[in-house]
Amino acid sequence: MSETTAFTTSSALDPNKNEPFELGNVQWVRRFGEGDRAALACGYWHVTPAEAPQPFDLVIHADETISIVEGHLRIEVEGGDTHDLTAGGAASFNKGARTRWAVLAPTVEFFVYS
Repeated sequence: MSETTAFTTSSALDPNKNEPFELGNVQWVRRFGEGDRAALACGYWHVTPAEAPQPFDLVIHADETISIVEGHLRIEVEGGDTHDLTAGGAASFNKGARTRWAVLAPTVEFFVYS
């Protein structure tokens, strides 16, 4: 039997647990550094078109995988594809990717930074 680490965490989607984020709000499930994993974090990002009325540029600061719980995002990757993501859609980006995001409907996104 393999050895397991003691750290685990869980959460359910609960807007009452939201806190301000760079844009919109976030409900953390796992914060950077928890469980002795400096580069690993995950949570739910909540954003509305009113909070991001215009497309915005974002350089991905860590490897990031996202899954849309509800809503609609359009993410253009410089030199790559455009991802039109709605509920059930997912995408993954390498650290350093240059992207442009458009929030097309109130959105809840589950994200994992690694």
